[in-house]
Amino acid sequence: MAKQAQTAEPIQARAHATRELLLNTAAELLGEVGVERLSSNLICASAGVTPPAFYRYFKDKYAVLAELGLGLMGAQNAAMAPLLDAGAASEADIRTLLLQTIAVTKAFPGGPWVLRVLRAVPSLQHVRLESHRRVASLIADAAMPSRASKATRARVALQARLLVDMGYAAVELAFDAPELDESALTSAAARSLSALMGDMLSA
Repeated sequence: MAKQAQTAEPIQARAHATRELLLNTAAELLGEVGVERLSSNLICASAGVTPPAFYRYFKDKYAVLAELGLGLMGAQNAAMAPLLDAGAASEADIRTLLLQTIAVTKAFPGGPWVLRVLRAVPSLQHVRLESHRRVASLIADAAMPSRASKATRARVALQARLLVDMGYAAVELAFDAPELDESALTSAAARSLSALMGDMLSA
């Protein structure tokens, strides 16, 4: 039994390393060639991995991109966790969160390109939208007054979703229009988001 355990770990480690290699290679290529020219064969050739090995982990290039999208959404949402735990956020807190989310996106392999792909490719949009729904639900639950009426619950849920999507739009704008001043952009967005949050919390 001990011998079997010793042989299983290296195999698992190699599988994980191969999978990560494919993801990182795809992320790098995405910025170089774009989503249209990206292919499983190109990923394999660049990573030095055979096509059969690729298909052990991913169905096609879109499965790779979906996995990258999930990773990016997870990294961005992790930056928001402290504010969700606190249950409230000042304008300065919101601006800091926007700046952190931009930084996380820059640091993630192929982050800006993955961000664009999640919006542009119809078959991948669910990754972004489901993430937004989950985060908005957490915000709404934290902000919901006790014994809220059905109308109040609906309003808070809508405002929470607006908070998430407006904040994400500001992050996307930082990459779509890099000529804009990042500090001014995040400050302006934080003011608008803070006003919306104040209205939501007054429910």
